[in-house]
Amino acid sequence: MTSHQPGADQASEIDLAMMRRAIELGRRAAEDGEVPIAAVIYDGETCIAEGWNRRETDHDASAHAEIVAIRNAGTQLGHWRLHGLSMAVTLEPCPMCAGALVNARLDRLIYGADDPKAGACRTLYEIPTDTRLNHRLQVIGGVLADDCVALLRDFFQARR
Repeated sequence: MTSHQPGADQASEIDLAMMRRAIELGRRAAEDGEVPIAAVIYDGETCIAEGWNRRETDHDASAHAEIVAIRNAGTQLGHWRLHGLSMAVTLEPCPMCAGALVNARLDRLIYGADDPKAGACRTLYEIPTDTRLNHRLQVIGGVLADDCVALLRDFFQARR
């Protein structure tokens, strides 16, 4: 079930399935001691690449789920341009990741929970749809938001 946030009703069944996969990968990240954020890059029903937070594991501030997934997609496809592809990610991307989505030329972003502290797709900034940039992508937020929020809330409650 999708959240009642604006745009969430635009998500297809495939988008929902990919978001469920991202949530599953977020759980894996949590098991590794990482903040449970995960991303899936896909073309229709075909998963091209996945990624989850690896900042602690890799000792790398840039190892956000979206960046890891973009790197994995580039390796898988043999090029950096991700035209025609979509990404489902459990948390609204930050400015770094939103910029990477634009630079990678993704077509669509589906995300779960809004991020009031660093959200750069709708909450604080709107980088993926900024007409001043050379590429824009469709953004659908609030997809399975309640499940994504619960994933993060449960992780941080367990750490307290």
